[in-house]
Amino acid sequence: QVQLVESGGGSVQAGGSLRLSCAASGSISSRAAMGWYRQAPGKQREMVATKTRVGSPANADSVRGRFTISRENAKNTVTLQMDSLKPEDTAVYYCHLQIFSAIWTRQSDYWGQGTQVTVSS
Repeated sequence: QVQLVESGGGSVQAGGSLRLSCAASGSISSRAAMGWYRQAPGKQREMVATKTRVGSPANADSVRGRFTISRENAKNTVTLQMDSLKPEDTAVYYCHLQIFSAIWTRQSDYWGQGTQVTVSS
């Protein structure tokens, strides 16, 4: 069973920075993407950034140039460095792990418990 434990988050003024971290435990496939989603009140959950073990990360247009995702494969951790935060970044941020098959079709996925990020103007 895979478990995702998040840390970080909190409150910051616009223009500030926060860092989110997530550690995955359990049996992690080599074909797994780790990343972050967020959900603001009254809105659907959306992808923020995600990264497989190799290859370039995928970032949402709204955070490109401000957020940086990094992954340490040996430790099964993923970090989201959030700079130049805006009030519209306020949301609950969820760590996500997506398992892929040998032909890169989506299989199971897992979610963290979520951590609140609040950006005040």
